[in-house]
Amino acid sequence: MPSTVIRSHAYDAEREELSILFATGRRYIYFRVPPDAYQAFRAAFSKGRHFNARIRDRYAFVERVEETADG
Repeated sequence: MPSTVIRSHAYDAEREELSILFATGRRYIYFRVPPDAYQAFRAAFSKGRHFNARIRDRYAFVERVEETADG
């Protein structure tokens, strides 16, 4: 089911980093997310609900600010 909150996501298994792009356009990178936690997120019927319950506030993160051509 498409999420109204999460636009896209990607996972780097080697680094255990989960990248989430929200519908707002903001992107966050979550660190030390184990593969099983990512698989559960990926399989979740509601990604937004699963994110709020199982990922948000459980893993360290940074916001990734995209650079624009303007500087």
